Amino acid sequence: MSLHTDGLSQFLDVLPSIVRDRLERAGGLDSLIEVVLDYGRPAEARYRDRVERYQDVVVSEHDIDYVSKSIGEFGSDNRAGIERTLHRISAIRNRHNKIIGLTCRVGRALEGTIDMIDDIVRSGQSILLLGRPGVGKTTKLREVARVLADEVAKRVVIVDTSNEIAGDGDVPHPGIGAARRMQVRIAAEQHNVMIEAVENHMPEVIVIDEIGTEAEAGASRTIAERGVQLVGTAHGQTLENLMLNPTLADLIGGIQAVTLSDAEAQRRGTQKTVLERKAPPTFDVVIELLDYDRLAVHHNVQKTVDMILRGVPPRPEIRVRTGAGEMEIVQSEQTADLNEPGFNKRFPALARSGGERQEKVSNGSPARTSPTINPPNPQSAIPNPKSEEGVVDESGNALIRIFPYGIARTRLERAIREKRAPAFVTNDINQADAIMAIRSTYQSRPKKLRDVVGRPVNTVVVKSNTFSQIATALDDIVRQASEGPGAESEAMEEVQSGIETVLQTGKPFELSPAPAPVRKVQHQMAEARRLASESVGEEPNRRLRLLPTRI
Repeated sequence: MSLHTDGLSQFLDVLPSIVRDRLERAGGLDSLIEVVLDYGRPAEARYRDRVERYQDVVVSEHDIDYVSKSIGEFGSDNRAGIERTLHRISAIRNRHNKIIGLTCRVGRALEGTIDMIDDIVRSGQSILLLGRPGVGKTTKLREVARVLADEVAKRVVIVDTSNEIAGDGDVPHPGIGAARRMQVRIAAEQHNVMIEAVENHMPEVIVIDEIGTEAEAGASRTIAERGVQLVGTAHGQTLENLMLNPTLADLIGGIQAVTLSDAEAQRRGTQKTVLERKAPPTFDVVIELLDYDRLAVHHNVQKTVDMILRGVPPRPEIRVRTGAGEMEIVQSEQTADLNEPGFNKRFPALARSGGERQEKVSNGSPARTSPTINPPNPQSAIPNPKSEEGVVDESGNALIRIFPYGIARTRLERAIREKRAPAFVTNDINQADAIMAIRSTYQSRPKKLRDVVGRPVNTVVVKSNTFSQIATALDDIVRQASEGPGAESEAMEEVQSGIETVLQTGKPFELSPAPAPVRKVQHQMAEARRLASESVGEEPNRRLRLLPTRI
């Protein structure tokens, strides 16, 4: 683990001279977490392993003013920073809005802090980090953003509410690598900026610190349903804490009371009114940071929540960093078998089988084997996009990888389950065999979407996020896949080119003859760009004419 840069000298410069001298004489600055300055009380230095109170250094009004004037302006959340560093200063005010206390937190960018969860971070699953304050949640979040942006080469956008992840000032701290940062003007608007990040900048990964309100939890679900990997932190130390928090329970699927029939209650051996999960979890994996070198991993949040609601205590995977700096799994995750439907059961190729699994340590060498009881998110089993074999079901038939562009992911997955379609939802647009796009999102950015994909991909556009329209679009994708991609890919390219021509010239444009199902998709694509279209000619030469009329 190496220190990228912490700007500790700049942090010490903003402190009162007597406090700075005490800290430098005491040594151990590498483990300093924060300095607390409360008016009329002794200054306090909190380290990772101890707390030092300087009884002879009583904080004065002058000391508070000195620090306040040495840093940036405090925002609406009473937080400020030191430009081009990761340090954070938070203020406590009295009833007259005067600052009477300061918490000066040291911010660090450490490389190697996520070596214990590197495999999970690179899996493409959405990850939620939990833990007490000061255990390193934000530090790990910063390193996750850098690794995904620089090493995995994904488009990463950080929603930085208090400039704590990427530092104060307009130029982000180098600790986030190539990741982009969106600042939040007012903390209460964080959820709006989260949605704006997805709609305007087409990220593959959104990184967000301190999800704390119902609106932010709702925005997180919206982002996850659009197929974007979400990595964030939330208030709470354990998964059970999150379930008891009505504001944030939606992150793990939400909890609701359900009244069972007499027969079902008797079959389960429970009372008639029970608690059940309301929806699929927003996050696939929850990681509890127990301390700096020890964490617990819930690989399948959906199953773990269901277990807890049925009175079965969770037994997460426990990972620790050994004295040699390597990762070791000291407890394997165990989950009970629950009778619940899931599309993975229909497609075993997408699920991790039971048996033995080889764990790896940070240097890449095998550590030891442990029994695998809990299957991971199905996305972790998706092959490399360059693979020609693709993913197959138990009959050996190829499955269609569908990327939802603005589509409600849960409704698409429900349609796949109910129709028993040979398809599954992918989070990676580069792996997609087909794209299902909502018209309102697609119509303003079709060229940008094509540029990201970099190849012809069958795109079906729906007017709204209703289940019936998503199900109909799914039928179209499956049918088109069964008919073969050759001629249709050319037809899709032609209609896209024709739309651009009509928009530029203002003149009608006729496409090549095409079968009725292909013409239907061409009509949808024209409508998505708000262009009128009509079918002309007789079969087999019936074709689409694009009109410059706006609809």
